[in-house]
Amino acid sequence: MTLHNTDAEQALLGALILENSVLDTIPDYFVSYHFAAELHSKIFDAIRKIRDSGSIADPITLSVYLKSDEMFKAAGEQKYILDLVDSAISLSNVKEYAKIIYDLYLRRQIVEISDRSVFKAKELKADEKAIDIIEDAEKSLYEIAMGITGKGRLVQFSDALAESIESATSAFKKDSRIVGITSGFKLLDKWLGGLHRSDLLVVAGRPSMGKTAFATNIAFNAAKAKLNNSQDGAGVVFFSLEMSAEQLATRILASESGVPSDNIRRGEIPKDSFDKFLTISQDLEKLNLFIDDTPNITANLIRNKARRLKRQYNIGLIVIDYLQLIDSGKVGRFSDNRVQEISEITRTLKGVAKELDIPVLALSQLSRAVEQREDKKPQLSDLRESGSIEQDADVVMFVFREEYYKSRKEPQEGTVEHDKWQIEMEKIYNRAEIIIAKQRHGPVGTIKLFFDGRLTKFGNLME
Repeated sequence: MTLHNTDAEQALLGALILENSVLDTIPDYFVSYHFAAELHSKIFDAIRKIRDSGSIADPITLSVYLKSDEMFKAAGEQKYILDLVDSAISLSNVKEYAKIIYDLYLRRQIVEISDRSVFKAKELKADEKAIDIIEDAEKSLYEIAMGITGKGRLVQFSDALAESIESATSAFKKDSRIVGITSGFKLLDKWLGGLHRSDLLVVAGRPSMGKTAFATNIAFNAAKAKLNNSQDGAGVVFFSLEMSAEQLATRILASESGVPSDNIRRGEIPKDSFDKFLTISQDLEKLNLFIDDTPNITANLIRNKARRLKRQYNIGLIVIDYLQLIDSGKVGRFSDNRVQEISEITRTLKGVAKELDIPVLALSQLSRAVEQREDKKPQLSDLRESGSIEQDADVVMFVFREEYYKSRKEPQEGTVEHDKWQIEMEKIYNRAEIIIAKQRHGPVGTIKLFFDGRLTKFGNLME
């Protein structure tokens, strides 16, 4: 079977030349490189550019525009344009012609990817594994499905500027004044402008600071906003490498129902709250939230799964708990340098954010150096394998709860020191700090949130 339709291509171009206005009926995804014939691609581009300039694309103006093109000369110049006009069958069928041409383009791309994969598979290169060939093919197929193959990364400044103005206008019209996905925390959204598309955001903290709870809350808030048809919301996929999907779901249920997760696991739910508990659980089922608790998952597998979810469910946020548990996929002597492995992982995750054009929120451990200092507030240098994480991340945030450290230094009761300690504890009770240590798009600083350890829930403060 021939994977091109010359009649459809000529009929489409002929209709456009006959009546330029039907160009508006062609689907937005249709572009010039979808034509099988290169000359037809050039003619289509010429029609668009002439019309965009405010002129009419007809046989005369097109002949002038394409007069220096050797392919156009070889085809017969203006005579070929007139032949195209004669081939126009119906102006109303332009949209259908475009669909036929686009479908055949996709089929040609699929064949090309298949041929390339077969060739690579037979090469048996020592430095290329079969899984690499599969991932390359899957990436190419994803790009075709999303309509991004062949577009390249060259963007004219005027186009980039238009996108920037559009984003700013969109944010201005929103009450929330945010461009990206909401975190659900007003002050954090104000500082960050939301979670921006194509950004890699790293949330780090020592054990028991609540970083998993913080990330879970953000995932839930974004999915809930999506459920409520908010423009700030998004479908979410949560890659949980430490906790099972059931444990994570129990945490979210506890956070929303007000019943601690330990009580839920033991079935200790107050009778007068049980109906409310069931109603909340039924509402949570509607969330566009996916949990993947595959252990020892690699960054490449995260990328492949995220591609499918983006294509099938249009997810808008990826959350990963946590960086250091991601498997590098290497064995033996290649896995000795963990700093280098983390560098490759963070680069891959940043690539995922850019490729899918959605934010990726990844949790990270902090080194024990924090515990050796009198001031326990984390710094960028405390990140484990910090060089690559700090370099690749667009935003780095630390979760810090002074209450955790202060509660472990309780003086003897009945002393003056104990009275002072109680006063200090009251000030920091149920308080958490989110320290924005790096932000490419804006300022750094600290915001304060409410934190309920029993429910592992963060919230906005009323101040």
